[in-house]
Amino acid sequence: MALARTRRERGMDYWPGFVDALSTLILAIIFMLSVFMVAQYFLSQEVSGKDVALRRLNAQIAQLTELLSLEKAGRVSLEETLASLRASLATAETERDRFRGMYEGLSAPTPSRTDELATALEAEKRLSGRALAQVELLNQQIAALRRQLAAIEEALEIAEKKERESQGQIARLGERLNLALAQRAQELTRYRSEFFGRLRAILGNRPDIRIVGDRFVFQSEVFFDSGAAVLRPEGRNELDKVANALIELERQIPPEIAWVLRVDGHTDVRPIASAQFPSNWELSSARAISVVQHLISRGISPAHLVAAGFGEHQPLDAATTEEAFRRNRRIELKLTER
Repeated sequence: MALARTRRERGMDYWPGFVDALSTLILAIIFMLSVFMVAQYFLSQEVSGKDVALRRLNAQIAQLTELLSLEKAGRVSLEETLASLRASLATAETERDRFRGMYEGLSAPTPSRTDELATALEAEKRLSGRALAQVELLNQQIAALRRQLAAIEEALEIAEKKERESQGQIARLGERLNLALAQRAQELTRYRSEFFGRLRAILGNRPDIRIVGDRFVFQSEVFFDSGAAVLRPEGRNELDKVANALIELERQIPPEIAWVLRVDGHTDVRPIASAQFPSNWELSSARAISVVQHLISRGISPAHLVAAGFGEHQPLDAATTEEAFRRNRRIELKLTER
């Protein structure tokens, strides 16, 4: 009986050691699992931080791209810098994706895998650091460009202010000029009325000489034979009266008023075909020139005379009767501005 008790006591001595060894093994396994979970947690946090940093970098790059588009002078160099930055970011994103794949495929915290992950994380940090340095450089360049733009905008504001002042002065000068021109036009209208009134008094109430609007109209027969541009003696006498009135007018009109007496020649629609005048243009122009030359010979300044030929293209009467033809064959005198 004593021997049996001794054997039981000896058998019970093995059991505590076995329990201690088993407990130690379980604790080691739990520790390894804890280390693995902690490693997973830190790796997850690191990857999440990289995602946030990359999103911030992308947001900054978008803002920089919008700001850099406003400055044309440094656009090329900045676009090259942005391209380089984007390439760096693309490389960083590739490394991040590779790192994420490694993390997702992690099955056990083996030392080799942990070293590989640490190396990838270090490379990721270096790439992010370079990208941030490039962003900082771009921020400095943008600040300089903004200062230049501010100086340019200030200069533009000064130029626009001067331009507005100049436009105001031009507008005021234009108003004064228009007022002066209107006054001169009124004066010229008054002189024209006096001149036509004097001509009417000098020439009398002849049916072949009349006033039509602002023109004094002579029928061509007063000055010329049919188909000719040489002044008849009777026409010369009538033009001498006109010349005397013009000489008085030249003395009265102030020299600052630019005026001319326009002599217009007109024919009827029937064509002329002679060696001297191949068309009505030549005939009407030659008649107007003959009148101007005679007035010049009587002392009128050539600077106050203009000759123009209109042929048959400005009729007073569109009919095809002899009376209409007679009315359309005419010499018109118009006192107007030069």
